Amino acid sequence: MSDFTDEQVKRYSRQIILPQVGGKGQRKLFEAKVLIIGAGGLGSPASLYLAAAGVGHLGIVDSDEVEVSNLQRQILHSTRDVGRPKTSSAKDRLTNLNPDVEVIVHEVRVTSENILNIIKDYDIVIDGSDNFPTRYLVNDACVISRKPLSHGGIFRFDGQAITIIPGKGPCYRCLFPEPPPRGLVPSCQEAGILGAVAGVIGLIQANEVLKFILDIGELLVGKLLIFNALESSFRQVAVPKDKNCPVCGDNPTITELIDYEEFCSLR
Repeated sequence: MSDFTDEQVKRYSRQIILPQVGGKGQRKLFEAKVLIIGAGGLGSPASLYLAAAGVGHLGIVDSDEVEVSNLQRQILHSTRDVGRPKTSSAKDRLTNLNPDVEVIVHEVRVTSENILNIIKDYDIVIDGSDNFPTRYLVNDACVISRKPLSHGGIFRFDGQAITIIPGKGPCYRCLFPEPPPRGLVPSCQEAGILGAVAGVIGLIQANEVLKFILDIGELLVGKLLIFNALESSFRQVAVPKDKNCPVCGDNPTITELIDYEEFCSLR
């Protein structure tokens, strides 16, 4: 414990006293690098709790500005941030919460041209995106580069989460091999979302990332966790690895990244 300041010992004391964490685990958190794609409904709660836990390096990817309609669920941002880049608002909020944390800003939209370069320096990726083209791109990039990935999705009163460890379990395409046809699935803008659902799923993603960094517990690898807010219910569905998966199967057909047509409306 000698390399922690008195203030740090006090700040993280409730974690450090956990036998599964301790000083060694807290050091792992300090040294970890986590990339969060999307500073919105999922990325907001996930990043806040990772920063609070003392994850030392948080990358935030987002190209949008804060809008009033975001504030119902995107708790990184406040009314005074409307019109600011989400990455700037996120950096200020996370740094104010915990000055120990280095926040690295990527004020871009991920594409096939830039995503591999963005994710290469991080230990694990959180996908908090709100559209199918980005989800498939992030999944494919992480599988190809063998980066662990926490996926989360929300819709109306429902949410889902799964952890993807390339080479050890199924990927997002094992669940959904191809994006849905344009117009088949409405966006959250069209269908609505209860803000608290985003909070629940974002925190599950943060919890998965903390377990991964600390190497404790059982990850949601090969298990899709499904949450329904109206019933206050959780259930797990086993997801087998698809040997015919186009990206992680025995004979993958997707070996290079492409930019998918935007099948659904964005924010």
